[in-house]
Parts: sequence; structure tokens; C-alpha cells
Amino acid sequence: MAQTRESCFHDEGESPGHGDADAKLQLPNGFRRKSPAEEKDTSKGQDVRPTLGDSGLGRDESPMSPGEETSTLKRSVKEPLQPTEEKRSEESLMGELSEMVQAVVKSSSWWERHGIDDAIIALNFLTLPVGFVLLRSDSLFPFLLGIIVLGIAHHTITVKGSHQASHNSLTESKSWGKLWAIFFIEVCSTFTAEQATYNHVKLHHGYTNVIGLGDSSTWKLPFLNRYIYMFIAPLTVPIITPIVAIGLLKKVEWQTAIRTLCCMFFGLYSHYWLLLNISGFQSVWSALSCMMVTRSLLAHPFLHVNIFQHIGLAMFSADKKPKRIYMVSCGVLNLPRNPLLDWSFGHGLISCHVEHHLFPTLSDNMCLKIKPVVSQYLKEKKLPYNEDTYLSRLKLFLHKYEELMVHAPPITELVGIQ
Repeated sequence: MAQTRESCFHDEGESPGHGDADAKLQLPNGFRRKSPAEEKDTSKGQDVRPTLGDSGLGRDESPMSPGEETSTLKRSVKEPLQPTEEKRSEESLMGELSEMVQAVVKSSSWWERHGIDDAIIALNFLTLPVGFVLLRSDSLFPFLLGIIVLGIAHHTITVKGSHQASHNSLTESKSWGKLWAIFFIEVCSTFTAEQATYNHVKLHHGYTNVIGLGDSSTWKLPFLNRYIYMFIAPLTVPIITPIVAIGLLKKVEWQTAIRTLCCMFFGLYSHYWLLLNISGFQSVWSALSCMMVTRSLLAHPFLHVNIFQHIGLAMFSADKKPKRIYMVSCGVLNLPRNPLLDWSFGHGLISCHVEHHLFPTLSDNMCLKIKPVVSQYLKEKKLPYNEDTYLSRLKLFLHKYEELMVHAPPITELVGIQ
């Protein structure tokens, strides 16, 4: 794939373009694009591609299995570590930022680290009975209010709850964390916990915007036009989610597949049963229609947020991906704070997405608390801190839908950083 001549340091509202072949690229901390002669000399003296242990890829450049990761780790312990100057610089930057963030975390109470987000999720569970009772009303306003209450509660539990559970951010206990992941992802969200964790935590977070790994390509449906994808397709999320989950069960052990199917059935049937017995729906189709409406109430921003914050930013190849702090700062974008989306999706998915990718095990509230530290540090080091509005990204994707969502994205070069 041809490489572009531009870095990730462009305006968030513009997608990467092609510059002059001889133009030099200005990079943070004084990095510049080298001349062809300089690049030739450098390539003779040093191979800048990451090693297997550094990239997290197997020898076939596919994500390593847990066994392969363990063997690679053992080899790396035995081998002498001789980091390059660039690697030491990256480790210094990330290490310095980590110390600053750790100081904030240590000074925070349990309530700040976990309690606030746990309380938000618990409150949404407590509003469920109110929503089901409101649906019994023959008046339009209480009925619509019941739809809204159930829709917001559903998305808070399934999006915020599942996302936090996949990163074990709801509790400091790993055992409880695994149980919460099964409950929120499989029972509430009708998906498989193992595949959700692997695809999101291992691939998307480990290889953010790396082509073929964590590049958000699973959200692309190139056979749909821009208006159907952006405004009609989100309504089908409640149907597509369990179908995709069932298709992924062939990748897990049969015991896990049976557990997932049982959890998914229990979650869906419980919703259906409550609509019949508490809300008073008289027919199967009316109850199923209500399920569809409540489960797709915030499906549009859910889909939009997942593409707005990565697609259209810097993209990397697996063999030349930059180190973590550069990969995140260049390939992740924050949206402005929004009361509804902050409540339903969490700060880590909206206004603190950069912070979440740098420190994924922190809760949404802690991501919000460290945001001033992270943003100030990246800006001081002249690293990108991408921010843009929801409306601006929506206009961009409608205007450049073919370029962003259909064609293969151009790879961004960060010469001198790798």
C-alpha cells in the first residue's frame, strides 16, 4: 500500500492528503522527514521495524495467542535488552506521564476510582421498574417517557457497563471483574465476553489504527451508501449484535459457547417477559417492537462515536507502527462533553477517549480526572491532542464517506519516531 507524505498532525476536520514527493514532514520534538539519501544510509545501518516481542504479532504477523505471548516473554527476559535511542525516548515520555497519572490515582478515593461509575450503573438498574410501569399507561406522554427511561437505562448498562467490565474497571478484583464481564456483555448486551474482550482490548487497544488489526474496519459496511449507513443502519444494531455474536461462537470452546447462548437467551427473554407481565403488552409483536425501539434509542450516536474517534485519523502498518504514546496521540480523538452521552456511554468513550486509550484500566470518572494532566503533558511535548465536535465529524463523514468508509485508508509515515 502506498504511503502518504503527511503525518497525523493535521486538522481533525481534514483527512490525510498527498503532499509533494519531495516535501519534508515536520514532526514533534524536532523530527523531520529525511532526504532519500539519508533514508538510504539509515536503512543500511538500522532496521527500524519492531521485533516480534515488541509488536505483539506472531511470525505470520497475526495476533499472538496467550501461549505465544508467554513464550515470547520468556525469550525476551533471557535476551539482553538494548533499547534504541528512540525507544528509550518513548519509554521516557510514557513513563513520565504514567508517574504523573499514578500520583493522581493514588490520591483518589475508592469512590472516585470505582464508586461513581458503579453508582451510575446501579441507578440505571433502579430506573428499570419505573420504565416498565410507565409503559402500562394509555396516555402518550407517560408511554413515551417509559420508552426514553428504558432506552437510556439499556444503553448505560450495555455500553458503559460492558465497556467498563471488559477493561475490569468496575472493581479491583479480577474474579469479580470476569463475572461482571459475563453479566454485562453476554446477559445484557447479547454478545460473547471472550470475543468482545479479545477484539476490543487485545486488538483495538493494542493496535490502535494499525491496518488489519485495530483499525476499526469491523464498523465499515462499504456496500451501503452514506445516508443508509449513517441514519438507517444504526436501527438494526439490536438485531445484528446477537447474530454476529452467534457467528463468533465457533471461535470459542463449546462450554463457553453454551454458556454464552444461555446468557444471551436469558437476557432477551427477561426483557420480553417483563414487557408482557409488567408493561401489559398483549401480543408478541408489540413486545418485540418495543424491545427494538428501546434497544436502538441511542444506536445512532453509538455507531457514530465508534467511527468518529479513530477513522480519518492517522493509520499505520503493522511493521512500521509507532510506539504507544505516538500511536494513541495520533490515532485517537476526543469529542466534547455531552450530558446524555457522558451518562450513557461514559467519559472514556466520549470526552476522554485519548486518556482511556493511554490508561485503559481506569474508570470513566478517573479518565475525566486525569484529563487535564494528559492534555497538558501531550501539548507540552508537542504531541497531537485531537479534539473535534460531533457535528463537525458528522459533516466530515457525510462529505468524505467514500474516502473514509469504503476505500482503504492511506498509511501515515512517522519517520524518525519508530
